[in-house]
Formats: sequence, structure tokens, C-alpha cells
Amino acid sequence: MPHQIRSPKFFERMHNSLKRLWKSILPPLNAIHSKIEPILSLLLKPYHSATKWLHAHLPKGLYSRSLLIIIIPMVLLQSFLAFAFLERHYDLVTRRLSEAVVREIRAIVEVAETYPQDADFKQLRTLASQALNLTVSVLPKEPLPPPKPKPFFDLVDRYMSSQIAVTIKKPFWIDTIGNSRFVEIRIQLKNHTLKFIARRSQAHASNSHIFIVWMVATSTVLVTIAILFLRNQIRPVIELADAAESYGKGRIVKEFRPHGAREVRRATLAFLDMRRRIERHVEQRTTMLAGVSHDLRTILTRFRLQLALFDDSPEVAALRRDVDEMSRMLEDYLSFSKGDKQEIPQMVDVSLLLEDLEVEAEVVGADVSSKFEGDPLVMLKGQSFRRCLLNLISNAARHGKTVRMMGNRTPDWLVVTIDDDGPGISPEERENVFRPFYRIDSSRNQDSSGSGLGLSIARDVVRGHGGEIFLRESPMGGLRVRVRIPI
Repeated sequence: MPHQIRSPKFFERMHNSLKRLWKSILPPLNAIHSKIEPILSLLLKPYHSATKWLHAHLPKGLYSRSLLIIIIPMVLLQSFLAFAFLERHYDLVTRRLSEAVVREIRAIVEVAETYPQDADFKQLRTLASQALNLTVSVLPKEPLPPPKPKPFFDLVDRYMSSQIAVTIKKPFWIDTIGNSRFVEIRIQLKNHTLKFIARRSQAHASNSHIFIVWMVATSTVLVTIAILFLRNQIRPVIELADAAESYGKGRIVKEFRPHGAREVRRATLAFLDMRRRIERHVEQRTTMLAGVSHDLRTILTRFRLQLALFDDSPEVAALRRDVDEMSRMLEDYLSFSKGDKQEIPQMVDVSLLLEDLEVEAEVVGADVSSKFEGDPLVMLKGQSFRRCLLNLISNAARHGKTVRMMGNRTPDWLVVTIDDDGPGISPEERENVFRPFYRIDSSRNQDSSGSGLGLSIARDVVRGHGGEIFLRESPMGGLRVRVRIPI
């Protein structure tokens, strides 16, 4: 028969039925979830606490974590095997040896009770010493010493006491802790007391330490091999990280060939390709803008020559100012396009740099002072970093009457803070001012000349060193600029 096609009403009814079923099931599910959720949260609280503690205390390095991944399972596995094997092995062997010693003692006791002996039991002592490696002494019958405290984990005492009580069935006294190398046992007979001294090694497994030594030795060899191999595997990752960090700080990256595991080689090749693309992009941008700058400079030069032919007048003076402003803007554009890629980092005395900038900023008419703490010698791109600070200090001196510069060198960071008492910048505009050509409609930028690239150039230079620049409110009432560069 031909296949019957369901009508749309059939699917609509099915959809409505499923919808009603889901609506009827949903409230009980929500009620169950609301009851179970607090219990689950309470049960999972120790787990979350443990994970937080592990995250805070476990090492963060790849090398250390890789060693832990290898060592922890090995230690846990060997600990489990050692416990399972040694516990069963030590228990079983000690029980069998203790039973054997007790049977030997029983044999001596039966010989002493069954067969006539000489006056000093010489033959019995000789038999015990030569055949059974037991030292036997015959003591006059007297009350046995009071029982000594039983060691909790001493299997020899436990098994020998139980075996003597079951096998020999005579009053006895045992001492397994008086002399750790020997075991003393006294069996009370009808007319005298037999004193037995056996070596402790006869009654328990004395070679278990060999297993532990072999286990520790093999583990040490395996861990040593793992450390050597891991070091060789981690070294390419560390070299790649150092190269990326140096490149992020704007420093020269020595050529290094991809090596190591396949994934590490892929990451290294990707980094080298990325670096070449970035350098090619910067070179193309710089070449293009250098050509545009050359053409515009030629036009501006012709403007200056033509203006020089005119007589002095207010209109000519205004045109000359416009030409000078265009020249400065053109230089800013070119500086922004070039960045600091071509400059080689070198040791810079930041303290002297701040003092030099202090003199230049005072020309604007502001009260400028500087201070530096720590070692002033830092590996930087000197000209680029000077241009960055000059833009920031000139901006502060242009909008405030007092400027304070503070430099601080720590083991990890170089921090330069610039405070002014100007109008400041509102928090919602502090990120926008870093955009190229952006101007804010506030008293800080009102009637001010410039290309709108000062802060953009400053951030570009700082990020070229791997750092960051922050704008905050200054304690002096104006703007605080904080430059932080990793060392």
C-alpha cells in the first residue's frame, strides 16, 4: 500500500500534546531541583575548597606540572603496590616462620618431657643448638615473670603467642621487645622451666627492605630519566616564550630555529610568520607614509617660498602659522606611522632623561619637578621612550601650572607617574583620548593646537615596550598618567 502522508493537523496535535506534557512535568522538576540544589551545594563545598587550595599552592610552571603528572601517579601506584604486597607478604611469611619456630620449640619440649635427660640437659641443649639454631637453658621451676606490654604492630609477638597457646598448651612467657635482635620464650614444665632464645630473623620476614630499596631505586631512575627528557621538551617552549616576550617588549629577537615536539615547532613557525607579517605591514605603512610625507613636504616648501615673496601682513603671518602647524602635524603623522620598530634597545638612564624633560617642560611656563627611585639604568628604546614622555609631560604642562614626575624601578617594572593640576579628563573619556585624531570637548583640549596624536603615539611606544599606560585622577586635582613597562 502506498505510504500515507500525515496531515499538518496531526503534527499540530502532537506538538500541542507534547507541550502540555512538558508543562505538567516542569513544576515537579523545578520543585525537586530547588530541594536538591542546597544539598548538592553543601556536598560540593569541600570539593570546591580543595580545588581552590590546589590552584593556589600547586606550581604554575609547565615543567613543574609535567613532573607532578609523572611523579604523583608513580608514587601512588608504588605506594599501593608496596602496601598490598608488603602487607600480605610480611604477614604471611611472618606467620609461617613463627609457626616453624613454635613447632621446633614444641619438639624440644616433647623430647624433654618424654625421654630421660642427663643432669644438666647437655644433649638437649646440643640438639637444639646444632639442629634447630635455638639456645635452650633449663631453669628451676619458678613463677613466670609478669607479662610485658604487647607491641601493637609486632606480628612476631602476636603469631608466636597464639601458636604457643594452641600448639604447646602450657604456661609460657614471651619477650619480643627486650632485645630487638632476639626473642625470649619460657615454657613452664612440671619440674623445671625451659628458656628458649631464638634469633628474631628466624620468626619474621627480614628481607622486605630489599623490595623497598629496589622500588625506590627504580623510581629514582625513572624520575631522573623523566626530568632529563622533560627538560629537553620544555626548553623549546621556554625559548619560544622568551622570544615572544622580547618581541613584545620591542627588543631584538635572535633568530632561533624551530625544534622540539611537533606542536612546539608549529607554534614557533606560527610566531615567526606572525613576526614577519607584522614587520612587513609596518614597513609597507612606513614606506607609503614616507612617500606621502616627502610629497607634502615639497608642497609646504613651495608654500614657504611663495609666502617669503609677499610683504609682511597679518594675513601672511596667519598663513605662515598654518604652514608651520601643517609641518608639525605632518611630523606627528610620520612619527606615529613609523613607531619605534627600527630603533635598537639600549641602556637608558631614566633619571637623567626625566631631568632633561623637566628643563624642556619648564619652557612652557609650568612648575615642573622630577624624582626617581631605584636603579635608573633600564633597557629601552631611548629616542622613542623620550618622545613618549615628552608628549605626556608637554600635555600636562600645557594644561596645568604644576607638574610632578615620579619614576620608580622595581625588580620587574619601570613605573613613571606624571601628575598635573589641570582640569583633568573625565573617566568616560580616558580611553577615547588614546584614539588617533580624537579630541574631547572639554576645557583640557579647548583652543589647543596639535594633531591629536600625542597620547596615541605615547601608548604605541609604551605598548611597543610590552607595557601599558593608564589615566587616573591625580591627587593634585588634575590628571595622573601612569606608565608601566616590564623590565
